[in-house]
Amino acid sequence: MITSPLAAGKDAGGAFARVPRSVGTVTDRRLAALRGALASRPPLTAAPGLAAPRAAVALLLRSAAPDPELLLIRRAEREGDPWSGHMALPGGRASPMDTDLAATAVRETREEVGIDPARQGALLGALDEVTPRSARAPSIVVAPFVFAVHASAPVVANHEVETALWVPLGELLRPEAVTEYLHELAEGATLAFPAFDARGYVVWGLTHRILTGFLELYAQVVAEG
Repeated sequence: MITSPLAAGKDAGGAFARVPRSVGTVTDRRLAALRGALASRPPLTAAPGLAAPRAAVALLLRSAAPDPELLLIRRAEREGDPWSGHMALPGGRASPMDTDLAATAVRETREEVGIDPARQGALLGALDEVTPRSARAPSIVVAPFVFAVHASAPVVANHEVETALWVPLGELLRPEAVTEYLHELAEGATLAFPAFDARGYVVWGLTHRILTGFLELYAQVVAEG
């Protein structure tokens, strides 16, 4: 069973609270151990003081055998969207209505895939913030949050999502999941980026960097048993 009244709030200066209180009951021992590991390492803030838009994404995990599964999405093709067609995690930009960045992740996830992590899951913790490394990408700070959600929670994708799929974490940890993405620039050059092969879908860029840190932590949790 999972129960989760999501913690929310802003800090004394009125800025987004970065590390919400981890709440909810998680009975899956692997996810409970992951929560403990996240609690033991406060997330790093990317480029403190950077005047850039804030966004948040959700790593939704559901109990399954032999491994917990992660929800990945492929964004719909949309003109003007710098991440059009990319594999991603549910999420989006913070709005003035959000009380903290975890609330951003909850709202955007609910809108994009129909799962409400605050009502259908439990917050496990937060990962390090990331920003694009390329000057070609929009300036933005992305805060990732990890949630355990009910295995029965249905995915109802909206118009922003072309595909949604659950991928076992064990598959992403296999050596054969490591690949690269060749990105063609407008001027004709090609750049190679590290990537994951997730059941035929290539995950690269910010999502790859978020997953790399997360999978390292999860592998450590599994190894410690």
